[in-house]
Parts: sequence; structure tokens; C-alpha cells
Amino acid sequence: METKDIILKLRTDRDMSQDELAEKLFVTRQAVSRWENGDTVPNTETLKLLSALFDVSINTLLGSPRRLICQCCGMPLDDDAIISHEPDGELNEDYCKWCYSDGNFVYASIEQLTDFLVGHMSNEQWPPEQARAYFETSLPKLKHWTNE
Repeated sequence: METKDIILKLRTDRDMSQDELAEKLFVTRQAVSRWENGDTVPNTETLKLLSALFDVSINTLLGSPRRLICQCCGMPLDDDAIISHEPDGELNEDYCKWCYSDGNFVYASIEQLTDFLVGHMSNEQWPPEQARAYFETSLPKLKHWTNE
């Protein structure tokens, strides 16, 4: 979907008029109309406001141009509902809500996270030893663990 279609859908799903959306974003109704017609795209600051208002990521507003993964555990962030939030409510597209919550990281060490993941993700097809080897190789490459 294109940005114009996404904004229109988010607005109409909430039974908002263009005037109501414009008022919440401190823009004119004509600006909203131009976005929904595809004539223009909201600027960066307005995208942030739209993101907060509709509780979706900026990537979602832009049609998900890149694939996000949690930079702590490596889980795909395909659904805005699993993206973490900052204490002020702003989305943090770097982490899932299980690794980063209310401004704090849940796992104190890569070993603690590895133990958790192995315990919850290994099965008959993916034995614990194989899962552990995978996580010990892949997790250190993620941004959260390379910054330690």
C-alpha cells in the first residue's frame, strides 16, 4: 500500500474527517487531502505525529519500505503491536516489546537472553544444542549486543 492509502485507511477506520485529522496534526484540511490524493507526503515531523496518533510505525505509514528486526533478539517486527514503546509512548522501531519495555531492557546479558530463547524455541526439529549454537552466532551481530 502507498502512504496515501494508508493515511486514508487509518483515518476512515477511526471515523475521522479530514478536518478532524488536520486539527489533531496542526495542519490544514487541504494538506490532509493532498496526502490522501498522493499529491504530497507528510514531512518528517508530521509523520511522527501521525505515528503517535494512530499508534503505528513510520515504516507502516510509508508502506513498510524496509523489514525491521528486534536488535536484541532478532525477531521480525512485522506487526506494529509488537514494536516497543518509549516511556513517553513513542514507538521504538529497534526493539520488540519483550526485549525493551518502558525504557528498560529486559535481558541483562546475552547469556540470559540465549538461555531464555533456547528454552522457549527449541523442539524436536530444532534441538537445544542447535538452537544455542544459532543464537550464540547470530545475537552478537545485533546492534544492542555490539554496543556493549
